[in-house]
Amino acid sequence: MDTSPLTELRHCHRTYDRGRIVALNDVSLKIGHGELVSITGPSGCGKSTLLDIMCGLEEPKPGEVFFDGHRIQGRSAWARLRAARIGFVFQTFHLIPSLSVAENIELAMLTQTRTQRARRARVAELLEVLGLGLRAAQFPLELSGGERQRVAIARALANRPGLVIADEPTGSLDSKSSAQIVDLLEGLQRQEGITVVIVTHDPNIAARCDRRINMCDGQIVSDLTTAPLRPEGATP
Repeated sequence: MDTSPLTELRHCHRTYDRGRIVALNDVSLKIGHGELVSITGPSGCGKSTLLDIMCGLEEPKPGEVFFDGHRIQGRSAWARLRAARIGFVFQTFHLIPSLSVAENIELAMLTQTRTQRARRARVAELLEVLGLGLRAAQFPLELSGGERQRVAIARALANRPGLVIADEPTGSLDSKSSAQIVDLLEGLQRQEGITVVIVTHDPNIAARCDRRINMCDGQIVSDLTTAPLRPEGATP
């Protein structure tokens, strides 16, 4: 695994309500290529703001953000970077109900992959990898919650990103589906070398990550790199 920084935050601050609410307080962080990282902490501790700054949805004031060694500044630069190199998985899926499974995934590639043939080949590849080969023509509301989250993961991977950010990806799922989604993210990270950052309240999910970052009151209070806890029967 290449541990040089894929993404890096340097002395990032973020406040709201004219400084009365401190979301991030002088946070510096490096995340390397191919890491599997969890970010935990109580509600309101700054986890979501950290993610937003990491992917350019928020601007640190002050602070600097780097991706693959380059400082990224400006909305246009961040928009191009997100489209090409960052995938997102959310708690509530964010699938378009009027589009089929295949169309939801293909939509993510419209600005990146020129030909329809190439896009559809990538969709077919992802559906096969994620066990959704028979679901291509179905619509999101015809799927289970776990299947919809798999579609969301396929969409996140469509442009072959280097970084996947998963914000409470199992928050809407039952325990069995949650375990399957974490298995999937972990497997993709190990097989493809993708960097995966998971924000979670679930200590069992955090324990399965190689690196565990804990936040409180806008600061990182612990950052541990240890052997992840594998579920019984999992492949190391």
